[in-house]
Amino acid sequence: MSNFKNIDISIVVPLYNEEEVFDKLIQRLTSVINNTSFSCEVILVNDGSSDKTDTLIQKICKEDTRFTGVLLSRNHGHQLAVTAGLQYVRGKKGAMIIDGDLQDPPELVNQFYDLLINGYDVIYAVRKNRKESFIKKMAYSSYYRLQKKVSNFNIPIDSGDFSMLSRRVVDTMNNMPEQSRYLRGMRAWVGYKQIAYEYDRDERHAGETKYSWTKLFELAFNGIFNFSDFPVKIITRLGFLTVIFSLIYFGYNIYRKIYYNDVPQGFSATILAIILFSGVQLISLGLIGEYVLRIYNQVRNRPLFIVDSVIQEGKEINK
Repeated sequence: MSNFKNIDISIVVPLYNEEEVFDKLIQRLTSVINNTSFSCEVILVNDGSSDKTDTLIQKICKEDTRFTGVLLSRNHGHQLAVTAGLQYVRGKKGAMIIDGDLQDPPELVNQFYDLLINGYDVIYAVRKNRKESFIKKMAYSSYYRLQKKVSNFNIPIDSGDFSMLSRRVVDTMNNMPEQSRYLRGMRAWVGYKQIAYEYDRDERHAGETKYSWTKLFELAFNGIFNFSDFPVKIITRLGFLTVIFSLIYFGYNIYRKIYYNDVPQGFSATILAIILFSGVQLISLGLIGEYVLRIYNQVRNRPLFIVDSVIQEGKEINK
């Protein structure tokens, strides 16, 4: 760790089965850190890859001491892989977070750094254009706008994890122990002086996306339930709606009895009432369950991730 005092910015890159893009990634990262006016290190986090990513990380880290490898014991997921990388940041001015698929151009480190030294603590990238399917674009756009509407504070829309954080923001986020992590929400919650930087998101350079629809929904739920009390409030609103519906239906029955001397009867009305109230109850239990699950995961107090080994300055420092 002899170069600690000379590092200005740490670039954190989570990787999961990225052997197809790895060589191009290293080529571009090397070019970037060779041509900056400030000193950089790159932290490559292997998130339990099952291909050769692990071996490739070890190789580059032993050949070039500007690269640090953090090898996790298994696949912990993208958000925790980034969290692990942030724990090893040595940059005295801050850190940059990018994805390993080269959809986030590492060359923007210079523009982000200029904003950092001009007093901004968080420079978050906002996607002007996404080169993805129409369905995904619509899903992302709808989610970000829903999140903005229900969140307890402002989480910028169309912004991902691609960002640069000042040293104090990195330290603050490292001290936030929550298990169900939603980094872009945590980043916004920290506050300080933040600014958006618009860019065109590139296509994945090679390989396939590691974010399945299931993982995307899990991330979306973390964004909603971790930073909004709207789901709890909606239970109360559903309760009021069902009471109002019941009173209206009761009034309708009284009206029919007084003026027509009959009351709607039959199997259909009974089934409708059962389905309606059962559905409301199940939705309510599900929403409460999302919060209970997060509480359960938190109180177990397990470590966020397990590190198998770290390669720093060309040497394996623990295992």
